[in-house]
This record gives sequence, C-alpha cells and structure tokens, in this order.
Amino acid sequence: MTTTVPASTFETPLKFAYWVPNVSGGLVVSTIEQRTDWQLPYNKRLARIAEDSGFEYALTQTRYAASYGADKQHEASAFSLALLGATERLKVIAAFHPGMWHPGVLAKWLITADHLSEGRAAVNIVSGWLKDEFVKFGLPWLEHDERYVRTEEFIAALRGLLTENGYSQDGKYYAIDDFTLSPKPVDVPGRPHPEIFFGGNSTAAQATAGRVADWYFSNGRSLEGYEENVAGVLASAAEAGRQPKCGLNGFVIARESRKEAEETLREIVAKAHRPAVEGFRQSVQEAGASTKDGKGMWADSSFEDLVQYNDGFKTQLIGTPEEIADRVIEYKKVGVNLLLTCYLHFSEEVAAFGRDVLPIVREKEADLARSKGTELNTDLLPIAPGVSAEDARAAAIETLPADHPATAGAAA
Repeated sequence: MTTTVPASTFETPLKFAYWVPNVSGGLVVSTIEQRTDWQLPYNKRLARIAEDSGFEYALTQTRYAASYGADKQHEASAFSLALLGATERLKVIAAFHPGMWHPGVLAKWLITADHLSEGRAAVNIVSGWLKDEFVKFGLPWLEHDERYVRTEEFIAALRGLLTENGYSQDGKYYAIDDFTLSPKPVDVPGRPHPEIFFGGNSTAAQATAGRVADWYFSNGRSLEGYEENVAGVLASAAEAGRQPKCGLNGFVIARESRKEAEETLREIVAKAHRPAVEGFRQSVQEAGASTKDGKGMWADSSFEDLVQYNDGFKTQLIGTPEEIADRVIEYKKVGVNLLLTCYLHFSEEVAAFGRDVLPIVREKEADLARSKGTELNTDLLPIAPGVSAEDARAAAIETLPADHPATAGAAA
C-alpha cells in the first residue's frame, strides 16, 4: 500500500508534540525508574522546556477511573489551562469524551481557553473505550460503532458552534436549535477555529476522522502499519473533499549508542507491571473485538507493545539521535505531519530531543524537500523566545547544505 503524499507535506516542517504526564506512573506501565512527576510544578517546567526545545503542542491525557496501573491523575481541561498560563507559544490539546461533555458546553470552554491563551487552545475528542467510566457514573454506554456515530455528531456540533451564528443541528444524539456563542474564538491567520484532533484505529474511527477531524492521531505503528491505518481516513476524507493532517504516537529512547537504547527498552519490558498490563490488555482488546470487522485500537498489540499503552514502541524511535532522525524522515515520506512523543524521563529527554535530534531532523527534511523538487519552508519553524522570525530563519538556514536553494543570498 502506498500513501499519496501531497507536496505540502515535504514543504512544511514536521510538528512535534509530547504527552503531558498528568498521570502518576509515567508513560510506561513498568517499575523502571522514571524521573517524571505527574503534578503541576513539574509539568509547568516541562511545558516551558518543551516550547523552548522546538515542540509546538502538548497533549493532556483524560481518564476518570484509575487505569494503566496509575492511581492518580489530574483532569485534562483544568490541567491544560494551567499549562497554557505557564507558557507563551505552546499549543495545548485537552482531551474530552462525548457522553461526558455536551458539545455546546465544550465549545464555550474552548472559546474561553482560546482567549485566555491568545489562540493556543485545541481539543482531542476521545470516543472512549473504558466502559466502567460511563456505567459507574450512571451514563449510557454505547457499543463500539455507535460511539463513533455520536462522536461524529459531537464534532460537527462543536465546529458549528465555534464558527456559526444561529447554529442548528438535528441529530440522533445532539439537537441544537438556533444557538449563537459569543465571542467566537481568537482570529488566528490560517486557522478557521481551534484545532480538533481525533484518533482511533477501527474502520468506524477512520471514516469518522476523514469526515470531521482536523487532525487524525494514530497509535504507534510500523511504516506499513501506519499506511494501513490512515488509508481509511484518507479515503473518507477524499469523499468528503477534505484533507485532514495526521499525527503518530512514538516512544523515544535516544541514547549515545543503539545498544544502550535497546538495553533500556529491554529493561522497561522486563520490569513491566504485569497485572496492570494484562488488565489493560484484556479491556482494550475486548473493545477492539467488539467492532463489526474485528479491527480496532490495540487489536494486534502484544504484551510488550502494551507496556507503552499507546503502542509507542511500534514506531521504533529507538537508537542514536541520527538513527531516530532517519526514522522520523521515513515517516514523513509516508505522510506523517506531527509526531506525538513520550519518554522515560520527560524534562531531561525532551530537552535532549530538541538539542540532539531536532537539528538533524531539520537538515534531513531540507534534503528530502529538495529531492522532491521543492524547498522546506523555514518560515514555518517554531520561533524561540526573544528571536525574530528573520533570525529564526537564518538559524535554520545555517543547518542546511551549502548548495540548498534556501541559502541563496544568506551571506549577503
């Protein structure tokens, strides 16, 4: 299977995001040391490190019942507001479940968050797989494909309320009658409204993403698995005349040698919290099996894969900075627009990624763009604090080959 990649993908620098560790126990279900903390002081420092290291987004996790072996977790919307208040450029994506939130209430929250952050708020809509969270709250539980019917209506209503006056929608789950929210979101050039992210591996999820999402999030996948995962999204989007962008989850282990990185991975898996991983595995694979065609998130994940609960090991961002940069470029070639990353020791490894991996990625992106007959648009690169757009572009050009077209006149 070959993904048709638009030329704009090669011209546009990859975006990088990180999972906010607002959950105890880090991002792997393992007793290995994780120098990561789930509370706000640590996460505020981490957010500032991330935006100064070239990251454009942070994704705050949502969970109400303890899971993944964690016993504590902060709520996503409140935590996201705190991170937006602690940063200047970072966009923060808060996760929400249809069925627990009404799209009108979320639209109002999102508009307020967008104004408080001067246009940096975004949302990730999560259809939900953990049945206990709904039934123990006394909320209706929908079977798999029906959850995506509700999600599609939810996102349509959310977008309509963000952008239209007198919005109406008569659906199976949401009936909205001539409703106007004011003010509208911040007017950000090139952004019609705050971005709406959405993920899921099933056939129903892919179709929904293609029709209504701005961004599609994929669990960690091999190159071939990623292409298979997004095929349904792109087909659905083409039928709807849309072109959503795609993000991919990956767990990063960057070390001085590949041997050291692989040893770290082996230690993570060897020290897995087996009861928690097995419990998670049973829950999520029952969810995948409940689809009409037996396809769904985690349906083909092994025990080892699920030690990182969004299949981050499958993306294979493991090795030296050069090897990881090469792997990143291979994903860009098949249409990845954003990499959502996670780490053992977040603050130090996010900084190291920005220092050691990102400059190599940018150089290789420039080479890739040139090989496709175009140029990497360095004007779109994130700008560090106190650096003008002109200086940022000049700094980016310094990393490019001397004969790259973008370097023309740079020395003048």
